[in-house]
Amino acid sequence: MSDQAKLYQADSLRSFARELLQAAGLSASLSPSVAAVLVEADLMGHDTHGLALLPAYLASATSGGMTLDGTPDVISEKPVAALWDGKLLPGPWLITEGFRQAMDKAADYGTYSLAIRHSHHSACLVAYLGPVIERGMIGLLTVSDPSERCVAPFGGCAPVLSTNPMAIGLPAEGGAIMLDMATSETTNGMVKRFYTENRQFEHDWLIDTEGNPCRDPAIRFAETPGAIMPLGNFSSGHKGTGLGVMVEALSHGLSGNGRHVDPKGWQNNIFLQVIDPSAFAGFPSFSSEMGFLSRAIQSCPPADAKKGAPRVPGQRGLAMRKERLGNGIPLSDTILSELLPWADKLGVSVSGVK
Repeated sequence: MSDQAKLYQADSLRSFARELLQAAGLSASLSPSVAAVLVEADLMGHDTHGLALLPAYLASATSGGMTLDGTPDVISEKPVAALWDGKLLPGPWLITEGFRQAMDKAADYGTYSLAIRHSHHSACLVAYLGPVIERGMIGLLTVSDPSERCVAPFGGCAPVLSTNPMAIGLPAEGGAIMLDMATSETTNGMVKRFYTENRQFEHDWLIDTEGNPCRDPAIRFAETPGAIMPLGNFSSGHKGTGLGVMVEALSHGLSGNGRHVDPKGWQNNIFLQVIDPSAFAGFPSFSSEMGFLSRAIQSCPPADAKKGAPRVPGQRGLAMRKERLGNGIPLSDTILSELLPWADKLGVSVSGVK
């Protein structure tokens, strides 16, 4: 974070977020999951997708952009796959509930896949993977917004795709492996943050409408906006764009709510899958293999001794989570200054977070 941050206990932040959401009209059955997912993101260091999102969620809840109660419609269902219509219910609740049901189904059938269309925003993807890993299963999650265009395809200079994040959680002997990544060079959240703070990116992660790679986030806010580069920039060929297409195929293609139907408004399509290793060679074999690979990565000689040994994906986030559970979560003055007016407006006490 670029500004001063104070430390707050996770429990008090969850309670604060839950009270704000309920005061904004979100039902008592949905708000705990939303609050828990946002705080989980901050615990793991994903501060652009934690409580920083809460003001936008509150604005959407109070303006009618978020469905405040209910359950999704089941559009299609088979023993190992289903499609839900999320009806703009909060993404953190839909995905939490989706993984809960998918884990139970995977325990019976070995795997389960779920597509969700018309979800509200989905927050931080890695924040959902802990319960899946704790149950000894593999969790896969992809998300895309069919109404958003912000990433240029390989060889192009106009926005076509979304940032299209994907995440996977793997149980492993000695510690989980958890990957959460956009298939673009950076995220909309970071572009907005750098633009607000009048900062430039350190690398050419953007491209203007003339096809010039650049570092200035202001191009995304121009009358004719530039675009974010695909993962790997143009130097990696179609790899980043290919991954983005894969995410859109799973999220939009399987949900039936893709770009070709021209949906309007802020929304997400989601694909999640759970795989139970016990249906294959067994959990001990899978966990041992992932543990072996994890140790091999960490014991590899570092390319730069000053930066230390290579890390396994998720290693830093899990270490940060452990530390922050004990010592508190740093919540910047910027984020807090956006939340306090909502607390005042909704009549929610801030005594537990000040």
